[in-house]
Amino acid sequence: MSLRPWRDIARRKSRQIMVGNVPVGGDAPITVQTMTNTPTSDAKATIDQIRRCEEAGADIIRVSCPDVESTAAFRQIAKAARVPLVADIHFHYKRALEAADAGAACLRINPGNIGSSERVAEVVRAAKANGCAIRIGVNAGSLERDLLEKYGEPCPEALVESALDHIRLLEEHDFRDYKVAVKASDVFLAVTAYQQLAEAVDCPLHLGITEAGGLIGGTVKSSIGIGALLWFGIGDTIRVSLSAEPEEEVRVGFEILKSLGVRHRGVRVVSCPSCARQGFDVIRTVQALEERLQHISTPMSLSVLGCVVNGPGEARETDIGITGGGAGKHMVYLSGVTDHHVQDAGMIDHIVSLVEAKAAEIEAGNAAAQAAE
Repeated sequence: MSLRPWRDIARRKSRQIMVGNVPVGGDAPITVQTMTNTPTSDAKATIDQIRRCEEAGADIIRVSCPDVESTAAFRQIAKAARVPLVADIHFHYKRALEAADAGAACLRINPGNIGSSERVAEVVRAAKANGCAIRIGVNAGSLERDLLEKYGEPCPEALVESALDHIRLLEEHDFRDYKVAVKASDVFLAVTAYQQLAEAVDCPLHLGITEAGGLIGGTVKSSIGIGALLWFGIGDTIRVSLSAEPEEEVRVGFEILKSLGVRHRGVRVVSCPSCARQGFDVIRTVQALEERLQHISTPMSLSVLGCVVNGPGEARETDIGITGGGAGKHMVYLSGVTDHHVQDAGMIDHIVSLVEAKAAEIEAGNAAAQAAE
Protein backbone atom coordinates (compact mmCIF):
# COMPACT_ATOMS: atom_id res chain seq x y z
CA MET A 1 0.00 0.00 0.00
CA SER A 2 1.32 3.45 -0.89
CA LEU A 3 2.38 5.65 2.00
CA ARG A 4 1.24 8.62 -0.09
CA PRO A 5 -2.15 7.62 -1.53
CA TRP A 6 -2.76 11.12 -2.85
CA ARG A 7 0.00 10.42 -5.38
CA ASP A 8 -1.49 7.20 -6.70
CA ILE A 9 -2.74 7.12 -10.29
CA ALA A 10 -5.23 4.37 -11.15
CA ARG A 11 -4.24 3.61 -14.73
CA ARG A 12 -6.93 2.66 -17.22
CA LYS A 13 -6.70 -1.00 -18.14
CA SER A 14 -6.07 -1.43 -21.86
CA ARG A 15 -5.09 -4.45 -23.87
CA GLN A 16 -1.48 -4.60 -24.92
CA ILE A 17 -0.07 -4.50 -28.43
CA MET A 18 3.50 -4.67 -29.68
CA VAL A 19 5.17 -1.94 -31.72
CA GLY A 20 8.24 -3.82 -32.86
CA ASN A 21 9.81 -5.02 -29.63
CA VAL A 22 8.16 -2.31 -27.52
CA PRO A 23 4.96 -3.21 -25.62
CA VAL A 24 2.27 -0.53 -25.60
CA GLY A 25 -0.71 -0.70 -23.26
CA GLY A 26 -1.56 -3.07 -20.46
CA ASP A 27 0.94 -2.67 -17.64
CA ALA A 28 3.82 -1.67 -19.94
CA PRO A 29 5.62 1.62 -19.21
CA ILE A 30 4.12 4.64 -20.93
CA THR A 31 6.27 5.20 -23.99
CA VAL A 32 7.59 8.50 -25.35
CA GLN A 33 7.46 9.13 -29.07
CA THR A 34 8.57 11.84 -31.47
CA MET A 35 8.61 12.39 -35.23
CA THR A 36 11.42 13.23 -37.63
CA ASN A 37 11.21 16.41 -39.70
CA THR A 38 14.00 15.75 -42.21
CA PRO A 39 13.07 14.75 -45.77
CA THR A 40 12.66 10.99 -45.43
CA SER A 41 14.16 10.52 -48.88
CA ASP A 42 17.40 11.82 -47.35
CA ALA A 43 18.25 8.67 -45.44
CA LYS A 44 21.45 10.00 -43.86
CA ALA A 45 19.85 13.15 -42.46
CA THR A 46 16.91 11.16 -41.15
CA ILE A 47 19.12 8.52 -39.51
CA ASP A 48 21.24 11.24 -37.90
CA GLN A 49 18.11 12.84 -36.43
CA ILE A 50 16.79 9.48 -35.27
CA ARG A 51 20.09 8.87 -33.49
CA ARG A 52 19.75 12.16 -31.57
CA CYS A 53 16.20 11.23 -30.58
CA GLU A 54 17.33 7.78 -29.45
CA GLU A 55 20.03 9.35 -27.30
CA ALA A 56 17.38 11.60 -25.73
CA GLY A 57 15.45 8.44 -24.80
CA ALA A 58 12.79 8.08 -27.50
CA ASP A 59 11.06 4.69 -27.34
CA ILE A 60 9.33 4.93 -30.72
CA ILE A 61 9.94 7.32 -33.63
CA ARG A 62 7.54 8.25 -36.41
CA VAL A 63 8.74 8.94 -39.95
CA SER A 64 6.57 10.47 -42.66
CA CYS A 65 6.29 8.56 -45.94
CA PRO A 66 4.56 10.90 -48.40
CA ASP A 67 6.03 9.50 -51.63
CA VAL A 68 7.74 6.50 -53.17
CA GLU A 69 11.19 8.06 -52.69
CA SER A 70 10.51 8.14 -48.94
CA THR A 71 9.41 4.52 -48.70
CA ALA A 72 12.44 3.53 -50.79
CA ALA A 73 14.72 5.20 -48.23
CA PHE A 74 12.69 3.84 -45.32
CA ARG A 75 14.25 0.39 -45.64
CA GLN A 76 17.74 1.76 -44.98
CA ILE A 77 16.42 4.00 -42.19
CA ALA A 78 14.60 1.16 -40.44
CA LYS A 79 17.71 -1.04 -40.53
CA ALA A 80 19.76 1.72 -38.92
CA ALA A 81 17.25 2.64 -36.22
CA ARG A 82 17.62 1.17 -32.74
CA VAL A 83 13.98 1.77 -31.83
CA PRO A 84 10.79 0.81 -33.68
CA LEU A 85 9.68 3.16 -36.45
CA VAL A 86 6.13 4.22 -37.29
CA ALA A 87 5.51 5.02 -40.95
CA ASP A 88 3.16 8.00 -41.25
CA ILE A 89 0.79 7.46 -44.17
CA HIS A 90 -1.89 9.72 -45.59
CA PHE A 91 -4.16 8.95 -48.55
CA HIS A 92 -1.76 6.80 -50.58
CA TYR A 93 -2.41 3.24 -49.44
CA LYS A 94 0.45 1.91 -51.56
CA ARG A 95 2.89 3.85 -49.37
CA ALA A 96 1.56 1.82 -46.43
CA LEU A 97 2.18 -1.44 -48.30
CA GLU A 98 5.72 -0.34 -49.21
CA ALA A 99 6.52 0.86 -45.66
CA ALA A 100 5.27 -2.38 -44.13
CA ASP A 101 7.54 -4.36 -46.44
CA ALA A 102 10.44 -1.97 -45.73
CA GLY A 103 10.52 -2.60 -41.98
CA ALA A 104 7.93 -0.35 -40.34
CA ALA A 105 6.89 -1.57 -36.90
CA CYS A 106 3.64 0.39 -37.11
CA LEU A 107 1.60 2.21 -39.75
CA ARG A 108 -0.07 5.48 -38.84
CA ILE A 109 -3.18 5.79 -40.99
CA ASN A 110 -6.76 6.95 -41.05
CA PRO A 111 -8.52 3.93 -42.56
CA GLY A 112 -11.25 6.27 -43.78
CA ASN A 113 -8.91 8.24 -46.03
CA ILE A 114 -7.10 5.19 -47.42
CA GLY A 115 -9.97 4.55 -49.81
CA SER A 116 -12.17 1.53 -50.47
CA SER A 117 -12.68 -1.40 -48.13
CA GLU A 118 -10.46 -3.49 -50.40
CA ARG A 119 -7.62 -0.99 -50.01
CA VAL A 120 -8.01 -1.13 -46.24
CA ALA A 121 -7.96 -4.91 -46.53
CA GLU A 122 -4.68 -4.73 -48.50
CA VAL A 123 -3.10 -2.55 -45.82
CA VAL A 124 -4.27 -4.95 -43.11
CA ARG A 125 -2.87 -7.92 -45.02
CA ALA A 126 0.48 -6.15 -45.37
CA ALA A 127 0.48 -5.26 -41.67
CA LYS A 128 -0.28 -8.86 -40.66
CA ALA A 129 2.33 -10.28 -43.02
CA ASN A 130 5.03 -7.99 -41.62
CA GLY A 131 4.02 -7.96 -37.97
CA CYS A 132 3.04 -4.28 -38.06
CA ALA A 133 0.75 -2.57 -35.62
CA ILE A 134 -1.52 0.23 -36.83
CA ARG A 135 -2.20 3.61 -35.22
CA ILE A 136 -5.49 5.22 -36.08
CA GLY A 137 -4.83 8.95 -36.04
CA VAL A 138 -7.93 11.12 -35.75
CA ASN A 139 -7.30 14.87 -35.82
CA ALA A 140 -9.72 17.74 -35.26
CA GLY A 141 -8.16 19.54 -38.21
CA SER A 142 -8.95 16.80 -40.71
CA LEU A 143 -12.30 15.36 -39.68
CA GLU A 144 -14.47 13.75 -42.33
CA ARG A 145 -16.88 16.08 -44.10
CA ASP A 146 -19.97 14.11 -43.08
CA LEU A 147 -19.05 14.40 -39.41
CA LEU A 148 -18.48 18.15 -39.72
CA GLU A 149 -21.87 18.47 -41.36
CA LYS A 150 -23.47 16.32 -38.66
CA TYR A 151 -21.94 18.14 -35.67
CA GLY A 152 -21.36 21.59 -37.19
CA GLU A 153 -17.78 21.83 -35.90
CA PRO A 154 -15.02 19.67 -34.44
CA CYS A 155 -16.22 18.44 -31.06
CA PRO A 156 -15.41 15.52 -28.76
CA GLU A 157 -18.33 13.48 -30.05
CA ALA A 158 -17.19 13.94 -33.66
CA LEU A 159 -13.63 12.86 -32.88
CA VAL A 160 -14.82 9.78 -31.00
CA GLU A 161 -17.28 8.81 -33.73
CA SER A 162 -14.52 9.12 -36.32
CA ALA A 163 -12.25 6.91 -34.23
CA LEU A 164 -14.95 4.27 -33.75
CA ASP A 165 -15.69 4.26 -37.49
CA HIS A 166 -12.01 3.68 -38.25
CA ILE A 167 -11.78 0.96 -35.61
CA ARG A 168 -14.75 -0.78 -37.20
CA LEU A 169 -12.99 -0.80 -40.58
CA LEU A 170 -9.98 -2.58 -39.07
CA GLU A 171 -11.98 -5.04 -37.02
CA GLU A 172 -14.09 -5.97 -40.05
CA HIS A 173 -10.82 -7.35 -41.42
CA ASP A 174 -10.02 -9.16 -38.15
CA PHE A 175 -7.26 -6.75 -37.14
CA ARG A 176 -6.89 -5.73 -33.49
CA ASP A 177 -3.24 -4.74 -33.14
CA TYR A 178 -4.08 -1.06 -33.15
CA LYS A 179 -3.84 2.01 -30.95
CA VAL A 180 -5.83 5.20 -31.36
CA ALA A 181 -5.32 8.95 -31.02
CA VAL A 182 -7.95 11.70 -31.07
CA LYS A 183 -5.81 14.81 -31.18
CA ALA A 184 -6.75 18.48 -31.25
CA SER A 185 -4.87 21.73 -30.72
CA ASP A 186 -7.55 22.81 -28.25
CA VAL A 187 -6.72 21.32 -24.85
CA PHE A 188 -10.36 21.09 -23.69
CA LEU A 189 -11.45 19.41 -26.92
CA ALA A 190 -8.64 16.88 -26.88
CA VAL A 191 -8.95 15.97 -23.20
CA THR A 192 -12.71 15.51 -23.39
CA ALA A 193 -12.45 13.41 -26.56
CA TYR A 194 -9.86 11.13 -24.97
CA GLN A 195 -11.98 10.76 -21.84
CA GLN A 196 -14.99 9.71 -23.91
CA LEU A 197 -12.95 7.36 -26.08
CA ALA A 198 -11.32 5.75 -23.04
CA GLU A 199 -14.76 4.67 -21.84
CA ALA A 200 -15.76 3.28 -25.23
CA VAL A 201 -12.76 1.10 -26.18
CA ASP A 202 -10.14 -1.12 -24.58
CA CYS A 203 -7.29 -0.48 -27.03
CA PRO A 204 -4.14 1.48 -26.13
CA LEU A 205 -4.44 5.24 -26.52
CA HIS A 206 -1.74 7.50 -27.98
CA LEU A 207 -1.89 10.95 -26.36
CA GLY A 208 -1.03 14.29 -27.85
CA ILE A 209 -2.10 17.91 -28.15
CA THR A 210 -1.51 18.49 -31.84
CA GLU A 211 -0.02 21.68 -33.27
CA ALA A 212 0.68 22.76 -29.71
CA GLY A 213 3.12 25.55 -30.64
CA GLY A 214 6.73 26.42 -29.98
CA LEU A 215 9.02 25.11 -27.26
CA ILE A 216 7.59 27.16 -24.40
CA GLY A 217 3.94 27.53 -25.43
CA GLY A 218 3.72 23.99 -26.75
CA THR A 219 5.31 22.56 -23.64
CA VAL A 220 2.76 24.33 -21.46
CA LYS A 221 -0.23 23.21 -23.55
CA SER A 222 1.02 19.66 -23.84
CA SER A 223 1.82 19.44 -20.15
CA ILE A 224 -1.68 20.56 -19.22
CA GLY A 225 -3.48 18.30 -21.70
CA ILE A 226 -1.31 15.18 -21.57
CA GLY A 227 -0.67 15.64 -17.86
CA ALA A 228 -4.38 15.86 -17.06
CA LEU A 229 -5.13 12.68 -19.01
CA LEU A 230 -2.27 10.76 -17.43
CA TRP A 231 -3.45 11.91 -14.01
CA PHE A 232 -6.87 10.46 -14.88
CA GLY A 233 -5.04 7.20 -15.72
CA ILE A 234 -5.60 7.59 -19.47
CA GLY A 235 -2.78 7.06 -21.96
CA ASP A 236 -0.30 4.38 -22.97
CA THR A 237 2.07 6.31 -25.22
CA ILE A 238 2.62 10.05 -25.74
CA ARG A 239 4.01 12.49 -28.26
CA VAL A 240 4.61 16.14 -27.40
CA SER A 241 4.08 18.06 -30.65
CA LEU A 242 6.38 21.09 -30.71
CA SER A 243 7.68 23.48 -33.34
CA ALA A 244 11.13 22.53 -32.09
CA GLU A 245 13.70 19.85 -32.71
CA PRO A 246 12.25 16.36 -32.16
CA GLU A 247 14.73 15.52 -29.40
CA GLU A 248 13.20 18.42 -27.43
CA GLU A 249 9.82 16.70 -27.74
CA VAL A 250 11.36 13.61 -26.16
CA ARG A 251 12.86 15.58 -23.26
CA VAL A 252 9.58 17.36 -22.56
CA GLY A 253 7.71 14.05 -22.74
CA PHE A 254 9.92 12.52 -20.09
CA GLU A 255 9.61 15.61 -17.91
CA ILE A 256 5.82 15.24 -18.01
CA LEU A 257 6.08 11.59 -17.01
CA LYS A 258 8.63 12.35 -14.28
CA SER A 259 6.47 15.13 -12.85
CA LEU A 260 3.61 12.65 -12.38
CA GLY A 261 5.86 9.91 -11.09
CA VAL A 262 4.70 7.45 -13.74
CA ARG A 263 8.11 6.98 -15.34
CA HIS A 264 11.60 8.06 -14.44
CA ARG A 265 14.54 8.69 -16.75
CA GLY A 266 17.52 10.89 -16.16
CA VAL A 267 18.05 13.58 -13.57
CA ARG A 268 15.03 15.25 -11.98
CA VAL A 269 16.16 18.76 -11.10
CA VAL A 270 14.56 20.62 -8.20
CA SER A 271 15.62 24.27 -8.34
CA CYS A 272 14.45 27.63 -7.07
CA PRO A 273 13.55 30.62 -9.27
CA SER A 274 16.31 32.58 -7.44
CA CYS A 275 16.10 35.91 -5.63
CA ALA A 276 18.40 38.45 -3.96
CA ARG A 277 19.27 35.88 -1.27
CA GLN A 278 20.97 33.51 -3.72
CA GLY A 279 24.54 32.61 -2.93
CA PHE A 280 25.34 31.76 -6.57
CA ASP A 281 23.79 32.33 -9.99
CA VAL A 282 21.04 29.71 -9.80
CA ILE A 283 19.58 30.28 -13.27
CA ARG A 284 22.87 29.94 -15.14
CA THR A 285 23.93 27.03 -12.92
CA VAL A 286 20.76 25.06 -13.63
CA GLN A 287 21.01 25.79 -17.35
CA ALA A 288 24.57 24.51 -17.41
CA LEU A 289 23.74 21.42 -15.36
CA GLU A 290 20.73 20.47 -17.46
CA GLU A 291 22.86 20.72 -20.58
CA ARG A 292 25.77 18.73 -19.19
CA LEU A 293 23.64 16.02 -17.58
CA GLN A 294 21.60 15.09 -20.65
CA HIS A 295 23.68 11.95 -21.08
CA ILE A 296 22.52 10.57 -17.72
CA SER A 297 19.62 8.14 -18.16
CA THR A 298 19.71 6.70 -14.64
CA PRO A 299 16.74 8.02 -12.61
CA MET A 300 17.94 10.26 -9.79
CA SER A 301 17.23 13.65 -8.23
CA LEU A 302 19.29 16.82 -7.85
CA SER A 303 18.31 19.95 -5.90
CA VAL A 304 19.90 23.31 -6.69
CA LEU A 305 18.79 26.00 -4.24
CA GLY A 306 20.32 29.42 -3.91
CA CYS A 307 19.98 29.94 -0.16
CA VAL A 308 19.19 28.25 3.15
CA VAL A 309 15.49 29.20 3.31
CA ASN A 310 14.20 26.12 1.46
CA GLY A 311 17.53 24.64 0.43
CA PRO A 312 18.15 22.21 3.30
CA GLY A 313 14.59 20.90 3.21
CA GLU A 314 14.70 20.22 -0.52
CA ALA A 315 18.19 18.73 -0.32
CA ARG A 316 17.06 16.22 2.29
CA GLU A 317 14.60 14.82 -0.28
CA THR A 318 17.05 14.41 -3.19
CA ASP A 319 20.01 12.20 -4.03
CA ILE A 320 22.34 15.16 -4.39
CA GLY A 321 21.75 18.74 -3.32
CA ILE A 322 23.54 22.04 -3.16
CA THR A 323 22.50 25.04 -1.09
CA GLY A 324 23.97 28.50 -1.55
CA GLY A 325 25.97 29.99 1.28
CA GLY A 326 27.93 33.13 1.97
CA ALA A 327 31.30 34.21 0.65
CA GLY A 328 31.08 31.80 -2.29
CA LYS A 329 31.00 28.75 -0.03
CA HIS A 330 28.09 26.33 -0.56
CA MET A 331 26.87 23.19 1.19
CA VAL A 332 26.66 19.88 -0.67
CA TYR A 333 24.22 17.18 0.46
CA LEU A 334 24.56 13.51 -0.41
CA SER A 335 21.52 11.26 0.11
CA GLY A 336 19.88 14.04 2.10
CA VAL A 337 22.76 14.52 4.55
CA THR A 338 25.19 17.44 4.76
CA ASP A 339 28.52 16.20 3.46
CA HIS A 340 30.96 18.91 2.41
CA HIS A 341 31.37 22.46 1.12
CA VAL A 342 32.28 23.60 -2.38
CA GLN A 343 33.49 26.97 -3.63
CA ASP A 344 32.14 28.84 -6.64
CA ALA A 345 35.14 27.93 -8.75
CA GLY A 346 34.62 24.47 -10.20
CA MET A 347 31.18 24.05 -8.57
CA ILE A 348 29.42 22.90 -11.75
CA ASP A 349 32.18 20.44 -12.63
CA HIS A 350 32.00 19.11 -9.07
CA ILE A 351 28.23 18.57 -9.19
CA VAL A 352 28.48 16.85 -12.58
CA SER A 353 31.11 14.46 -11.23
CA LEU A 354 28.94 13.70 -8.18
CA VAL A 355 25.93 12.95 -10.38
CA GLU A 356 27.96 10.73 -12.69
CA ALA A 357 29.39 8.84 -9.72
CA LYS A 358 25.94 8.40 -8.17
CA ALA A 359 24.52 7.17 -11.49
CA ALA A 360 27.33 4.60 -11.78
CA GLU A 361 26.68 3.49 -8.20
CA ILE A 362 22.96 3.04 -8.86
CA GLU A 363 23.57 1.13 -12.09
CA ALA A 364 26.08 -1.16 -10.36
CA GLY A 365 23.55 -1.85 -7.63
CA ASN A 366 20.85 -2.63 -10.20
CA ALA A 367 23.17 -4.99 -12.06
CA ALA A 368 24.07 -6.79 -8.85
CA ALA A 369 20.41 -7.16 -7.92
CA GLN A 370 19.59 -8.60 -11.34
CA ALA A 371 22.48 -11.03 -11.14
CA ALA A 372 21.27 -12.23 -7.75
CA GLU A 373 17.76 -13.02 -9.03
